[in-house]
Amino acid sequence: MAHFIYEYSANLPATRLDLQGLMKKMHEKAAETDIFPMAGMRSRAMKCEDFRVADGDPAKGFLNLSMKVGRGRDEATRMRAAEMFWKILLTHLEPLMASQPVTVSFEMRELEESVKFNNRNF
Repeated sequence: MAHFIYEYSANLPATRLDLQGLMKKMHEKAAETDIFPMAGMRSRAMKCEDFRVADGDPAKGFLNLSMKVGRGRDEATRMRAAEMFWKILLTHLEPLMASQPVTVSFEMRELEESVKFNNRNF
C-alpha cells in the first residue's frame, strides 16, 4: 500500500504543476522498488482555495505530499523510499519553483494494521 495525497495552493499554475505527470512518476518509481505493490497505490490531489503562506504574499504557494504506507517495512527501507520520493518531487517541481516562490513538504506515515481495513474487487 502506498497512498500519495497532494495538497496544494490554488495559485500554482496547473501547467507547471503537472500533477498527472508527477503522479505517474511516483507510481512508476514506487513499483520499480518492489516495496509497494501497484494494485495498492492511490494518488489524489486537493487544491486549497483558501490558504496563506508565510507573510501572506499572494505569489507564495505551497505543495504538501503526505504518503501513507502499510506496515511491514523497516525504517531503513522506508527512509530510502522517502528520500527517493523527495528527490522526484523536488526535481519535478524545479520549473515551477524557478518561476514563483513555493514551499514544498513531504512526510511518510506508516499506518496501524489493527485499525486499517481494505477491500477491492481486482
